[in-house]
Amino acid sequence: MKKTLITGITGQDGSYLAEFLLSKGYEIHGLIRRASTFNTERIDHIYVDPHKPKARLFLHYGDLSDAEQISNIVYNIKPDEIYNLGAQSHVRVSFDIPEYTGNSTALGTARILEAVKRSGNNSKFYQASSSEMFGTSPSPQNENTPFCPRSPYACAKAYAFWMVKNYRDGYKIFASNGILFNHESPRRGETFVTRKITRGISSILAKKQDYIYLGNLEAKRDWGYAPEYVETMWKILQQDKADDYVIGTGQSHSIKEFLKEAFSYVGLNWKKYVKIDPRYFRPTEVDYLIADTRKANKKLNWTPKVTFRDLVKIMVDADMRKSGLEPIGEGDKIIKIKFTNRWWGAD
Repeated sequence: MKKTLITGITGQDGSYLAEFLLSKGYEIHGLIRRASTFNTERIDHIYVDPHKPKARLFLHYGDLSDAEQISNIVYNIKPDEIYNLGAQSHVRVSFDIPEYTGNSTALGTARILEAVKRSGNNSKFYQASSSEMFGTSPSPQNENTPFCPRSPYACAKAYAFWMVKNYRDGYKIFASNGILFNHESPRRGETFVTRKITRGISSILAKKQDYIYLGNLEAKRDWGYAPEYVETMWKILQQDKADDYVIGTGQSHSIKEFLKEAFSYVGLNWKKYVKIDPRYFRPTEVDYLIADTRKANKKLNWTPKVTFRDLVKIMVDADMRKSGLEPIGEGDKIIKIKFTNRWWGAD
């Protein structure tokens, strides 16, 4: 049975990845931060008491800022694979807390790589890199596109990316970067713009709020469906050689387009319910990101099934259900049609 360590296991990607790897027969070890309240709701449905014989999911308290604890966990677990998904991942927030963002997102990666090197384990390492690293570089962006980061978050991710390459070249560690473009789901954090929109719509329909407050509506992103993306993380570590891959859909849509699609799905005019708030504008913006995925298409057989319109419907339906409303249902039908062997849990 293969062992894996996942940082950020309680997040969107971490929870989907844990489900997927459990379906593959892995023993999962997740790094979580100790807090005064429980923050494991995304993985509660797959958690089994670790004292029971069939338990294959184990949680360990730790933090990416604590090099000693990371070293201890890597040394004691001896994981076959490590997926570093932990980070301060909110781009707008990174402008407010740049030092913390760098400590967790950039230096946290270096700490894990150093722990792998010192442990002597042959652990394969996956780094969750980000399309935000490309910044203002011309689109479409691929593995050879130069980075031009436009936020503390993107700068931290660029540092982590290059550390992965340096440890791969210098110490022969199997370390790969997955440069993932935006990927969303019903498990996306509620402060991220797509979830803010779909959750806001359900609250408006439930008469719990009147408006959604947003910033720049013209920014264009390559948006995909998170469960599909975590499977590519696994595929990247199953390759014969470590390498770096751009993962996306090859299509780009603005936030305004997301708004139109989501509100149209529930029969509302978005202009009546959206207000612009300068607080949500970034000091420096990334205008246009779109993935050139030819390398992943060829080597990983990467072909996303969920379209932009599909994604919007899936997320709106899920948030309507969470608000106690009857979902329209098209999002549920999409999942059933396109994923007959659905491995992830109910959202």
